[in-house]
Amino acid sequence: MPGFGGQPDFSRDISLGRRAGSGFHYRPPVQAPFSLFLALRYLRPKRTFVSVITVISVLGVILGVMVLIVVISVMTGFERTLQKAILGFEPHLRVTNGEIMRNWREVMGKIDNGKIPGLVAVAPYVQGPVLVEHEGRVNPAILRGIDVEAEEKLIDLKKFVIGTVDMPLDSVIVGKELAMDLGANIGDEITIYAPGNIHGILQEIQRESDDPNAKPKTLAELKGDVVFPAPMKIVGLINSGRNSVDSSTLLVPLTNAQALYELKDGVHGLSVNTTNPYDVRTTKRLIDQALDGKAFTTSWFDENRERFEAIDMERHVMFIILFFIVLVAAFGIMNTLITVTVQKKREIGIMKALGARTSQIVWVFLWQGMFVGALGTVGGLVTGMTVLYYRNPFRDWLSSTLHIQVFPPGIYEFEGIPAEIVPHDVAVICIGAFLLCSLAALAPAYAAARLDPVKALRED
Repeated sequence: MPGFGGQPDFSRDISLGRRAGSGFHYRPPVQAPFSLFLALRYLRPKRTFVSVITVISVLGVILGVMVLIVVISVMTGFERTLQKAILGFEPHLRVTNGEIMRNWREVMGKIDNGKIPGLVAVAPYVQGPVLVEHEGRVNPAILRGIDVEAEEKLIDLKKFVIGTVDMPLDSVIVGKELAMDLGANIGDEITIYAPGNIHGILQEIQRESDDPNAKPKTLAELKGDVVFPAPMKIVGLINSGRNSVDSSTLLVPLTNAQALYELKDGVHGLSVNTTNPYDVRTTKRLIDQALDGKAFTTSWFDENRERFEAIDMERHVMFIILFFIVLVAAFGIMNTLITVTVQKKREIGIMKALGARTSQIVWVFLWQGMFVGALGTVGGLVTGMTVLYYRNPFRDWLSSTLHIQVFPPGIYEFEGIPAEIVPHDVAVICIGAFLLCSLAALAPAYAAARLDPVKALRED
């Protein structure tokens, strides 16, 4: 419909077809619908107020889509990286009985008998809080006593330890950050104060206070009752990538840990690894059945449930909150189209008078909203991917130039900003933004299509 009037002259083409022979059939050239043609014409920049608010609307959509992609990808990356870090240094399952496990060899035999599918390895452990001292500096820490040979079947210790993983008696592997706080390094000696040390000393103090006439014990007698803290040589440093582990963890031989906690031959529990750490329910159930109530099993997810549920809730809340940026941009698109319909009232009246259908008028303005939404969505997608790619260099620049700490490792446990792009999440964001912008264009488009041509021409 060129010029909204008259018909194209096909007589010359028809005559050419007749001269070419009866096998020739005329096919008119394919043209875009006039609603699309007008929408593109209206979108051309004309240095008017409408063009300015159109640009602002596009920038709003770009900003909304970019922020959504960046935030959701970072939060997903944080959750996935945290899971990998936990699974890299922690067992998939723990078997405990709520107290000191004296019969751990018997329990271990019931589990590690080759009859439980999905089970990879089992190892004993002792774990609890201690105080560690080096040259006058004292820090709290978490001590983990392990059988190195059995533990390496669960965890690749060489991957996380700087130095050696071979621990003779009275040796220790210290978290990298903890060693830095203590001012210690490989080859230095530290002193560990555990409940076994303190409990014996307190008992002796209590005995003397209850009975002032009691004869004080000699050093030789105390050595039989009290576990004296002995210097332990640092043979390695833990570099797990998790600040909470590197700043608080000590690995010692199982025998030393048992002595420090006065467990004799007992342990606190058994560590278990499975073939699929993300689906441990079946293995957990089979272990519980094999133990018949004598002990119970907890998974790595159970131990960190609150943390992962908090991250999941925050991700959903952030998605809803940040999507309002796109909603505001959609209102900007609606405002732009309302302004356009007011300015183009005469043209709308002429098109209606020439016989344009309501749907054709609707599509003129709907195409505009869809183009703005598509342009903003694509721009936001490209910008978001670019920000994610340069996220850590940009963070380092902010820290070094503006002294702004973004994602500090002391709080978030990781040295860099983790991110993982999930195609499903990106698709939901982009499609949702585009649909929202298209729906925002529908109301002014429908209002323009219902315009009375007589009134529009008379008012003009």
